[in-house]
Amino acid sequence: MRRYDVVVVGGGPAGLAAAVAARAGGRRSVAVVERDDALGGILNQCVHNGFGLVTFGEELTGPEYAARFADAAREAGVEVLLGSMVLDVSAGPEGPGVTCVSAERGVERLAAGAVVLATGCRERPAGALGVPGFRPAGVYTAGCAQRMVNCEGLLPGREVVILGSGDIGLIMARRLTLEGAHVACVAELMPYSSGLKRNVVQCLDDFGIPLLLSHTVTRVEGRWRVEAVEVSRVDGAGRPVPGTGVRYPCDTLLLSVGLLPENELSRAAGVELSPATRGPVVDDSLMTSVPGIFACGNVLHVHDLVDYVSQEAARAGECAGAWADGARGSGRTVPVTAGAGVRSVVPQRVDVARMPDELVVRLRVNGVYERRALVARAGGEVVARRRRDILVPGEMEQVTLRREALLGLGGVDAITIGLEA
Repeated sequence: MRRYDVVVVGGGPAGLAAAVAARAGGRRSVAVVERDDALGGILNQCVHNGFGLVTFGEELTGPEYAARFADAAREAGVEVLLGSMVLDVSAGPEGPGVTCVSAERGVERLAAGAVVLATGCRERPAGALGVPGFRPAGVYTAGCAQRMVNCEGLLPGREVVILGSGDIGLIMARRLTLEGAHVACVAELMPYSSGLKRNVVQCLDDFGIPLLLSHTVTRVEGRWRVEAVEVSRVDGAGRPVPGTGVRYPCDTLLLSVGLLPENELSRAAGVELSPATRGPVVDDSLMTSVPGIFACGNVLHVHDLVDYVSQEAARAGECAGAWADGARGSGRTVPVTAGAGVRSVVPQRVDVARMPDELVVRLRVNGVYERRALVARAGGEVVARRRRDILVPGEMEQVTLRREALLGLGGVDAITIGLEA
C-alpha cells in the first residue's frame, strides 16, 4: 500500500487541473491514476480548435490544451500512474482509498487523505434508443467515429446521417465533410439544437448541411451493413408522426444522442447521485456525500466548454488538498435548488460560513427562453441576478453567489435559482 495526500482518478483535463491545484506548489503528494497509456483523455482525439480561449486567451486544439496541463502536472511533481484501471474507491475510518490494477504493478491499494473523481462521461449507445431494424455494421457513436478519423486515420463511411445535434455530432458533420464524406442531414428530436450555437453555424450552416429539428430516426435498413435510414417528424411529445418518414440512403449512422457521467465508481462508493445531472451531489467545495471524496468535470455534470472544466477541477483539487491537511467546514450546509425554468444546479449545497467570497453556480435551463433573468433568492431576498437575452438547454449558464450578501441576511435556510421576467 502506498499513501498520498490526494489521489485523482482520471488523467483528462479535469483530473490534470485538479492534480496541479492539489499539489499546491509541492506541499502535498498527489497521484493521478489513468487507465489509458497517455494523459489528456478525450481531448487527444479533438483535433479541432476552439479550446483555451478562457484559460489561455488563445485558440488551441484539444491535444494542445491537454499537453499544457500534462506539462504543468509533471512540472508540479504529480506522480502519474498510466495504464492503471481503478477497480474501487472507498472511504473507511482512516480515510478514502483507491484500488487499481495495472500490467506493470498488479493490484495495489492507494491510501489517500482525499480522492478526486474525474472520470468524465460516456456516450449513450444505440441500444438505449430502441430504433427498429437489425443491428448492422455502420452504426457508430459520434465519439467513436471521431477517434477513428482523428487517431486511426479511418473513414467510417461515405454517405452519412447523424442522429442528435450534440456538439460532438455537429463537429463530426464538419470533419467527415472535410474528409470527403457526404452528410445528408442531422436529425434532432428536440425543437432546438442540443449543441452550442457556434457549432451549428460553423459545422452545419457553413457547409450546407441541413438540421432537421423535431425529427428522429424511426428505422434502420440493412442486415449486414446500413443501407438506409428513415427519418420522421415527431410531435410535441417526441412521438413519430405517421406518414412523415423520409428515406435517406446511407452506409453510416452516427449517434450524438447525449452524454452520461461515468459514475460506476461513485455509485459503488455510496455517493449520492443527482437525478437531474446524473452526477454526484456536491457542496461548494465539490465534496460528495462521502467525506473525503470529491468530484469535478464531466463525471459531475456534462460541460460544454473544457475551460470551465478546468476552473471547476482546480477548485476541487484545492479543496481536496485542504481536506487532506485537516481543514473542515462548519458542518452546516444549506440546499441550493432549481427553481422555475431551471433543470439542474451545481453545487447543490453551500456552507455559507466556509464558501469563497464569490461562488460560481453552474446550471442548465429546461427549455428555450428569451429575455429572462437568472435570479438567486435566499429567504425571499434576491442575492444574485443575471439578465440573458436567450437561454437554451444546450448551453451551460452560471450565477455568482457572493458570501457577503448571504451573510448579510443573518441566516439562510435555502437558496433557489430560477428564471424571472
